[in-house]
Amino acid sequence: MVAHRRDDRPGGRAGVGDGRGAGGRHRHLAGRRDGRVRRLGRPVAGAAPPRRTGGGVARDGGARGRGQRRGRAVPGADDGVRTGLPGHARAGQPAARGRVGGGGPGRGGTRHGAPVIEGLRLAVTLLTVVPLGRARVDRGTARAAMLLAPAAGLLPGGAAALILLAGGPLGLPVLLTAVLAVAVTAAATRALHLDGLADLADGLGSGRPATDALAIMKRSDIGPFGVVTLLLTVLAQVAALAAAPHPAVAVLVASVAGRAVLPWACRSGVPSARPGGLGGLVAGTVGTRAALAVTAVVLAAAGGAGAATGGPGGAVQAAVAVLVALAAALVMLRHAVRRLGGVTGDVLGALVEIAVTAALVVLAARP
Repeated sequence: MVAHRRDDRPGGRAGVGDGRGAGGRHRHLAGRRDGRVRRLGRPVAGAAPPRRTGGGVARDGGARGRGQRRGRAVPGADDGVRTGLPGHARAGQPAARGRVGGGGPGRGGTRHGAPVIEGLRLAVTLLTVVPLGRARVDRGTARAAMLLAPAAGLLPGGAAALILLAGGPLGLPVLLTAVLAVAVTAAATRALHLDGLADLADGLGSGRPATDALAIMKRSDIGPFGVVTLLLTVLAQVAALAAAPHPAVAVLVASVAGRAVLPWACRSGVPSARPGGLGGLVAGTVGTRAALAVTAVVLAAAGGAGAATGGPGGAVQAAVAVLVALAAALVMLRHAVRRLGGVTGDVLGALVEIAVTAALVVLAARP
């Protein structure tokens, strides 16, 4: 509603626009002496004069008769900034914009580092038994979790390395120490990766179409293909650790390399074999450049660890182990996608175990 001030001179009319009536006297919007309010130029009898509010139109605090200041920002009770009546833009006057909050929920702010923290929490809770509370589960967090999966591999790898380092002072045989180390890695991951490897072996070994193979993989029992694959994989890991010149470093590098395949398995263009589940959550979330960046970091870290124990030859061997692990896992990934139509949680777990085993085999060789 717009209020008008009536002209006291004869013939005067209420005017809106240039602020002058027929008599030439100034009239202002919402003038003080106006006792009536007009809606679209028509009088409304008995209406109360307008009142000022905290978020309304600002009045000029200077001399009387100047009316309202137009186009000024009037702060209200909300987080944003509201403007008064729109006026002509003046040179050098910035447009009114909403205030950027400090990061509280619902205030428009963003906590820096929150996606990384949530992604690391999801990666650890998905890939290990370490409890880090309930993580946010969405596609963005899943992407961060897959990119940080190699960091989560330090937990089972570190636990196994401690066992291997303690085996000598405790007088344990090398083979027994290697068995205990592999057992610790299985316990630290709830044996979910080994379970995925067995399920994938049963599904692919059945020779059935994709729908039937996926149904076989979803069953809780284990078939002959799964049993044989599990036995051979665990035996290969134990034998490689027992023969490695630096088993503690070998298990660390292999654990990180095994998780480095997850960004590649979840890169754009790799679909999920079925809706829902872990595969549906993480499939297609990682770009190729991000996967390459993670691989470069893992190669540099593995080379550093190898150089610390074996010099330049150890650095080269560790880097080769990472590359061989990725190559073996990617070959299986391509076969699984062709046979099943995409990835599932079982496929991802199987790829981790395949990569870990391939890396340990390379690191078992004497440089």
